[in-house]
Amino acid sequence: MPSSTVAATPGISSFLKSLKNADVEWSIEHFISLLKRRQIRNSRPCAIATAQLLLRVVAASRTRDATTLIDRIRKVGQRLIAAQPREMAVGNIVRRVLGLIREVEEDEAADDIDTPGMSESGTLSPPSHNDSLHRPGLSSHISTFSPLRHGAAIPQDVPLRPESSGTSSMSDSIEALEPSKRPPLFASHTSGPGVTSLFGLLSHPDEASPIATPPPGTQSPTPKSIATPRNIASLPDSRSSNIDVKAEVIDGIKELLDELEQVDDQIASSALDHIHENELILTHTSSQTVQRFLLAAARKRKFTVIHAEAYPNDHIATHATVLHGHSKNVDEDDEPEDRWKPLRALGITVILIPDTAIFALMSRVNKVLLSPHTVLANGGLVAAAGALGIAQAAKHHKTPVVCVSGVFKLSPIYPFDTDELIEYGDPSVVVPYEDGAAVEGIEVVNPIFDYVSPDLVDLYITNLGGHAPSYLYRIVADHYRTEDVNL
Repeated sequence: MPSSTVAATPGISSFLKSLKNADVEWSIEHFISLLKRRQIRNSRPCAIATAQLLLRVVAASRTRDATTLIDRIRKVGQRLIAAQPREMAVGNIVRRVLGLIREVEEDEAADDIDTPGMSESGTLSPPSHNDSLHRPGLSSHISTFSPLRHGAAIPQDVPLRPESSGTSSMSDSIEALEPSKRPPLFASHTSGPGVTSLFGLLSHPDEASPIATPPPGTQSPTPKSIATPRNIASLPDSRSSNIDVKAEVIDGIKELLDELEQVDDQIASSALDHIHENELILTHTSSQTVQRFLLAAARKRKFTVIHAEAYPNDHIATHATVLHGHSKNVDEDDEPEDRWKPLRALGITVILIPDTAIFALMSRVNKVLLSPHTVLANGGLVAAAGALGIAQAAKHHKTPVVCVSGVFKLSPIYPFDTDELIEYGDPSVVVPYEDGAAVEGIEVVNPIFDYVSPDLVDLYITNLGGHAPSYLYRIVADHYRTEDVNL
């Protein structure tokens, strides 16, 4: 009896269903084939599918070592990126997962370094700085090349000069107490015998002064937090409290999936700060993020939307969005909340125009909303074909261009060669093959994407707030590790 996954239409829904029972290697090859055939495309489906696949890879891994897990994820990520290099959301999710594993590894290393002590209640507590077992030597923390090596504190093992018989002066006894070498630079900053310099205090903040040493015959008070050799032997092994790397990574990937589900709502929460009453807003292509952004503002604002149809690659989806509120390629088995209402249902006037009328209407437009396919580290973006012309027209008419995008679309890649970022589609949608004379006489090019430079964009609105294009490098540094940029 054939399985239901075989009869299902290849796509994001059938792939996610097959992950539950399929083998890991088969799932990787299946996802690679879907990427190559463009049956899973666009940033959000690719990001969700990649995160779910890596969650399955980590869960099926038998190792709990962070280094082995990093090598495994890196090899899988290299195969996925090679299958479709222009879907940068795949590489972004792989880098986010690698950074998550490295963070868990660093936390585990930090826990291994810390030696637990015993608190007053008998439970484990971090080691006290006053613990005599961890107290450093008087001059062991100072480099031998530093002049502070002999001027930080008075060593207790410095032998005193033997007193001469009868006629020893006060200066001889003071010199006997002083260290053998005292740098002249810091001599003026100390006064009185036994007083250490400021650098010595910073180097040994937890050591008691030799002057404050109790006299012989008395017992110094022992803090309750100081561990003794007897209770150290009774302490449990510190490695038993190590972090479970595999479990922590799985939890982190689940949080990343939650972020992908909530990104549109978080972006739409700031819609009222950017869209005002009676504005004329121009948008482009069919984008779920843009539509929910406009719907959030339409509940309390009245404005007009001009929708460019993005012919010839996205005009069918754009028409479906304007008329029905969702694109034509929405899967039939999606949940109802995955669809959105048309703006017309909330009383918003929507005008659908051809791409040739954009420049003529730009002088009346108050704001341009773009939805990128990928945001690059330099502040530029890769968007559907036609975005470059809209951005250039907006710059000519001094119209602000606002980009709405989730952080998962932000890639740490710099566009050194912009031609490699552009994907080309079927030229027959521009000039049909039936027009044989035209096809033989001209070269037809149908770019699917455009590269928009950062000087054409005024503001990025992400799920972390609004940012200027020049600030995106900071977000890249917060979300990606340097060692994972080049996979």
